[in-house]
Amino acid sequence: MTQEVWRQEYPFESQWYELPDGQRLHYVDQGEGEPVVMVHGNPTWSFYYRNLIQAVAGTHRALAVDHIGCGLSDKPQAYQYTLAQHTDNLLALIESLDLSTIHFVVHDWGGAIGLGVAARIADRVKSLTILNTGAFPPPYIPWRIYSLRTPLLGTFAIRALNLFAGPAIKMAMHRSRLSPIAKAGLLAPYDSWANRVAVNGFVKDIPFAKSHPSRSALEQVEAGLAALQDKPVQLIWGMKDWCFNTTCLERFKLHFPNARSLEIADAGHYVLEDATDEVIDCVGEFLGQWQ
Repeated sequence: MTQEVWRQEYPFESQWYELPDGQRLHYVDQGEGEPVVMVHGNPTWSFYYRNLIQAVAGTHRALAVDHIGCGLSDKPQAYQYTLAQHTDNLLALIESLDLSTIHFVVHDWGGAIGLGVAARIADRVKSLTILNTGAFPPPYIPWRIYSLRTPLLGTFAIRALNLFAGPAIKMAMHRSRLSPIAKAGLLAPYDSWANRVAVNGFVKDIPFAKSHPSRSALEQVEAGLAALQDKPVQLIWGMKDWCFNTTCLERFKLHFPNARSLEIADAGHYVLEDATDEVIDCVGEFLGQWQ
């Protein structure tokens, strides 16, 4: 399937920000009004938010970034693909755009990254929408993830055989199946060994062990949630997610006891794909309430 076909669902003009290290960060910037910053995880990219971008851009400024190594951003082969680096990159972009009164929407790894940034600029945060993610050390180890963390075989499986981004197309859905265009769009940036460098990096950066280099960074993200407890928060959860399951949802409820919650019984990890209309309606109503 050609690039032009998947771009039918991603008709956005590309924007670029050059980070201090010279790498180019790609992002989408649509509409006017209070900014809604959408932060993706692994192995997706800003394409995951395409429908929400178009829905939100009528009333807000919709921004969706591609982390370095992901989507249309640069994909350096020698790079620190770590939580701390991705967090610093997102913060640098936000500072360069001089954003305030920010509404964050986060998913998957975007939770730790986006909420890590939000805690550092809590005075500029207007609201938080949290979709199937975590912002704390993993409470369990899914075997499907753990099996891909072996130094040689795991890397080969992810980068040569595409055994992370490829299977996610099916395994992250429950209610429905992705359309051919959606499949092509989600997979398009990850079509070679070189282009899957960050997909592999994210998997290796999950700090299951206390000795992992990113463990302290993730613990700091969880500690920072206290600075966000007075913000309007909504939790939107696909309840058929085998990775970020209800254990993660309940832990967020402990941090945000006043959060509103939409629990979609038959949606999977890609909740925005599996329950598009429900999620968009919920986000739109929430943003309108706190505009």
